[in-house]
Amino acid sequence: MKVTYYGHSCFSVLANDKHILFDPYITPNELAAAIDVDEIKADYIFVSHAHYDHITDVVRIANTTGAKVIGNFEIYSWLIENGIQNSFPMNPGGKFDFDFGTVKCVTAQHSSSFADGRYGGIACGFVFTTLDGNFYYSGDTALTNDMQLIPNWATLDFAVLPIGDLLTMGVEEAIEAAKYVGVNKVFGVHYDTFGFIKMDHQKAEQDFNTAGLSLFLPPIGCSFEIKDNVKPDCT
Repeated sequence: MKVTYYGHSCFSVLANDKHILFDPYITPNELAAAIDVDEIKADYIFVSHAHYDHITDVVRIANTTGAKVIGNFEIYSWLIENGIQNSFPMNPGGKFDFDFGTVKCVTAQHSSSFADGRYGGIACGFVFTTLDGNFYYSGDTALTNDMQLIPNWATLDFAVLPIGDLLTMGVEEAIEAAKYVGVNKVFGVHYDTFGFIKMDHQKAEQDFNTAGLSLFLPPIGCSFEIKDNVKPDCT
């Protein structure tokens, strides 16, 4: 399963020949200045919550690509208001069979509001089951016991977890989350973008290794396969 990292919590997964994009926040991100947002491929866009650092580029990319955009009901309504008719609502507890596989929407423990301060609905995570592999994107979240339910929905190949601390889980909690959901491979997101979530990459990788887990921290713009003991090589 091919994964491409676009910075912060924005990444895409190629599954069953469909480009699935998550939480597009690129144009305001100085660390992602080399990314041309209009060249990003997307058949689907999943939005975990309404904060600006997860939703800024969603309308632009949806208009460019024609992608179907999936988010909670409040995000769905906001998308319709902003001219994105090809949108689809999912709240925690919901499940749907798409042409690339099945998605289960689950709870994330986090706040959610639009840039104008309007309520953004409940924050979400997503569990994906596809012929190419299964994964869990937690969205922005704290560690929660609800994560122990994730293995009921799928046997996962990897998880995508926030690790920057302060606004979400940090490394210590992400290690516990990986154990809860039954994975030994974690793709870390939501770190370094802002001064208060900068972290020590080497220590984070060491902490995961000590726990018997692999942490993937690819450079922005890197496309890679998540495999045991194989670090992304995008030099």
